[in-house]
Amino acid sequence: MGKVAVLFKVYTDEGREEAVSKEISEKLKPQGIQLEDIAFGIKVIKVLFVHDDSEGSSVLEENLRKVNGVREVEVAEESLV
Repeated sequence: MGKVAVLFKVYTDEGREEAVSKEISEKLKPQGIQLEDIAFGIKVIKVLFVHDDSEGSSVLEENLRKVNGVREVEVAEESLV
């Protein structure tokens, strides 16, 4: 079985980026997480997970959506590793 890398973009309620980043890091243990300015003070959290290709990315997406303060989650990139 191979590994899949999935990069999510997580949009939060205004001003909640730091708190949401911390909660994602503590609860979901991603491979990487970073905050990125996109425009006019709007920030997005980029979250990277690596998992077996037998597991679906939808479970990760659902778990991200459950984090308090998350407005929207989208898959930015997905590829085999």
